[in-house]
Amino acid sequence: MTKFQPLLDHHAKVASRPILSLFGHGAQNHRAQNFSVSADGMIFDYSKTNIDETGLGLLLALAEDAGLQAKRAAMFGGEKINETEGRAVLHTALRAGDQAVVTVDGKDVLPEVRAVRARMYDFVRAVRDGSFKGQGGAITDVVNIGIGGSDLGPAMATIALSPYANGPRLHYVSNVDGAHIADTLKGLDPTTTLVIVASKTFTTIETMTNANTAKAWMAKAVANPAAQFCAVSTALDKTTAYGIDPARVFGFEDWVGGRYSMWGPIGLGIALAVGPEAFDAFLAGGRAMDDHFRTAPLARNMPVLLALVGLWHNQVCGHATRAVLPYDQRLSRLPAYLQQLEMESNGKRVSMDGADLPYASGPVVWGEPGTNGQHAFYQLIHQGTRVVPCEFLVAKKGHEPELAHQHLLLVSNCLAQSEALLRGRSLEEATAIMAKKGLTGAELERQARHRVFPGNRPSTTLAYEQLTPFTLGQIIALYEHRVFVEGVILGINSYDQWGVELGKELALALQPMLEGRAGTEGKDGSTAALVAWARS
Repeated sequence: MTKFQPLLDHHAKVASRPILSLFGHGAQNHRAQNFSVSADGMIFDYSKTNIDETGLGLLLALAEDAGLQAKRAAMFGGEKINETEGRAVLHTALRAGDQAVVTVDGKDVLPEVRAVRARMYDFVRAVRDGSFKGQGGAITDVVNIGIGGSDLGPAMATIALSPYANGPRLHYVSNVDGAHIADTLKGLDPTTTLVIVASKTFTTIETMTNANTAKAWMAKAVANPAAQFCAVSTALDKTTAYGIDPARVFGFEDWVGGRYSMWGPIGLGIALAVGPEAFDAFLAGGRAMDDHFRTAPLARNMPVLLALVGLWHNQVCGHATRAVLPYDQRLSRLPAYLQQLEMESNGKRVSMDGADLPYASGPVVWGEPGTNGQHAFYQLIHQGTRVVPCEFLVAKKGHEPELAHQHLLLVSNCLAQSEALLRGRSLEEATAIMAKKGLTGAELERQARHRVFPGNRPSTTLAYEQLTPFTLGQIIALYEHRVFVEGVILGINSYDQWGVELGKELALALQPMLEGRAGTEGKDGSTAALVAWARS
């Protein structure tokens, strides 16, 4: 028996119940109000799930039993909750208010956070107003070279905030595949391009390989390419050896994990694109969600409820994936960002004490923007044999008032998809539709069966007024805290990522074999054969 057993027992009783029946009939049913929560203009509606009052009570008890409130206080208080690495988890400090105090090992860390941000903003303003120039004039393009948390978050946010972009054009390079850097640099002017190298240790092989390629490209056109480089790194010795002026190097502490780091210097590219004021609004949105997470009762707490719904669908109902479906084109990279945030954080197999988990850990996270997905994978979501819980995101209004009619169509599609997943279409309804087309007999039944939608498929909706810097901050902080809550209840460490290390180690060993400088002794037959193929 695991901690989920009471919920599993309850689910067994209600699994076949139509979610639609929970809404009852008439105006007196308040399910939509009771199973939704708001925070600073944002609404999270989870009423289209099979969670009822009993299930919600059991889920909240799970959070209480896990000591969620105390562990939340420990995280915000700077305690070293990343136990396997002996580190605090304080990405929230990067967006803390001006009067806040956060201590690690007895020292307030916020004065240094504010000092680095001030230096970063000075540099951002200098680039944007042209007082910092390339060797051919004002900076027109910025190439951010990083990978993982140094790429996914900033790249996603830069696209999301494109209506606010009024600075140089931003480009992001992550893949060590030479095609990525080659295609990005093609067409850029090396004399007016700024390169950001984002690597805390300044040793990440993919990042440094791409940085060297960019430096060689720039060296063909300018006398001192390093003068147009800056770095987000704590390795001042290495950045100095690379030729980068220490004034253009911005570091952050080890209590900021890579996938949680865009609130600080890793967000340099975002700030260059939209400016310090919009970046401050982004921080304010994250801070507002922090305040809500810290103060709202668990039963009305948006990150807690988002996490509990996720646990209900994965650990209780057994749905192994979740689809993130933003009906907001500028959030096109949000599913990819959340893949890392959630799967790298909670894709674990042992609990904090090292024992094997007796239940599933994090789900597979995937998705695409609507309405594109409707013409791709929604077929499986609606009529496939597996249930995929869906998480819709939608804004009340867009940034193009002249295209308000298109935004209305977008919102109508979003609401229609969640309704269709809930309601479905019965065989009787499908038969009636096809009978009106003149079909009869066996052909009528055959064609009708192809048009049946089982329905009773769960979804949630995150709704907001407009995708602004403040709103984006809310969304990202919401999902960060969701990861924390799920990790606490699962009893795992959400803040290490040992699973990414083994492949890196093996790649280093394989490189000399591919170059012909070493043999493949000790390798399995498949790997040895593939090395031979590559060398041939």
